[in-house]
Amino acid sequence: MRVYVAGPLFSEAERAWLESLAARLRADGCECFVPHENFAGLTDLSAEHVYRIDVAGLRAANVLVAWLDGPAVDDGTAAEIGMFAQLCASGDSRYLGIVGVLTDLRAHRRRELEAGGLNLFVAGAIASAGSICWSVDDAVHAVRALAEGRHGPPPGPGA
Repeated sequence: MRVYVAGPLFSEAERAWLESLAARLRADGCECFVPHENFAGLTDLSAEHVYRIDVAGLRAANVLVAWLDGPAVDDGTAAEIGMFAQLCASGDSRYLGIVGVLTDLRAHRRRELEAGGLNLFVAGAIASAGSICWSVDDAVHAVRALAEGRHGPPPGPGA
């Protein structure tokens, strides 16, 4: 199972969180593409270079796991979600779905709102091909379910 791990990667904290998410997925048997791992040591990055590498990573993945925390979904992450939703909609059986991970306490407080208050277009793109999870454990479960051909959100607490 090849997983593209999407999320903001501009601070040390963001990169560390994405690396810990990838480590959990790798421990569960997934092969992970984490964008910033593919640019280590490169000093002369261009928009064309970043786009080419990331699109190749998206096309090689079976599942997109997108970190959604923050006051708004990161713009690059939103673009990756949109692109992967279209790959899933293409009918190509390689593309199994999208798992959004939302652990932000602000969103948890807004859970009564549709999609926890996320941008509805982004939430709709995720829902078109997968589900939004409220913990890393649920996200790992959802990736496993997609790999096994089961779709839909993971069971909630106490299920």
